[in-house]
Amino acid sequence: MEEKHNDDVIGRARVKDTPELEAYYKELETLGAGALWTVANDIEPWEPRPSSVPMLWKYDDLRELVLKSSELVTPEQAGRRVVYLVNDKRKDVSAAVGWLYTGIQVTRPGESTSAHRHKASALRFIMEGEGGYTVVDGNKITFEVNDFVITPNSTWHEHGVAPDGKTCIWQDGLDIPLVNALEANDYAVFDGKQPLDFPVNHSPLSYSASGLIPADKVWDKPYSPLFKYSWKQVYPALLEAGKVNEGNPYDGILMHYTNPATGGHVMQTMGASMQLLRAGEHTKAHKHTGSFVYQCAKGKGYSVIGGK
Repeated sequence: MEEKHNDDVIGRARVKDTPELEAYYKELETLGAGALWTVANDIEPWEPRPSSVPMLWKYDDLRELVLKSSELVTPEQAGRRVVYLVNDKRKDVSAAVGWLYTGIQVTRPGESTSAHRHKASALRFIMEGEGGYTVVDGNKITFEVNDFVITPNSTWHEHGVAPDGKTCIWQDGLDIPLVNALEANDYAVFDGKQPLDFPVNHSPLSYSASGLIPADKVWDKPYSPLFKYSWKQVYPALLEAGKVNEGNPYDGILMHYTNPATGGHVMQTMGASMQLLRAGEHTKAHKHTGSFVYQCAKGKGYSVIGGK
């Protein structure tokens, strides 16, 4: 980001070092201390300073290597068999951008992961396959291509593919780098398989009806009670919205996945959206303070990032 401000103003640190000051700094250092004015302008920039760089990962390039991982290691060996995507400038924290992690997971028919949980929140976007499922705190949920699935923080969860299904590949998104930066992450493995406490697809069947939530249930958790957002409902909703809205000049038709109980984001530390750009549409240049990972669900297009 271009520097547009001058630090040589009242209110910013502009102390000129002297031998006396340098000796003073050394005295402070021996006590595990320091003078704020020596670092203030760096730790409190005028504007956000992204440490990540723009990245483009092509599924056509990665797909065969993702599938190859299923020949080399088993879910039992790997825990989670994932090819993660790492930013050139965020390798130290295994982040794709900012404080977000993403990867591509593959599961073959008849395979399943062990149930586990962690403080990091997770989401999934299903890319290909049939017969896949996830179990979240006793809720077994089946999914199809382009479905969006959440496994909120500290929920027991596992994934698998039915024996008569087809190899499933999905994108994982987690806030692992953020939770690690806060020194709050943990990990636990369930002893055996989770008991199924609800009928299959209880969550989406109970909460995915447009504008309706169960009247006899109180949802008091900080994340969405809807664990799967079906593409069969999402895509028609985008098309219908596109018929009656010109769309935002910066994002076209942009709709957020939401918590039906609150109207807010699906989880507290990560959000997700689905965007529709119509043929010939070219949005205006813009920037965010938040970090984004984009996944193309349908169609072909291009992005211009930093003028490239």
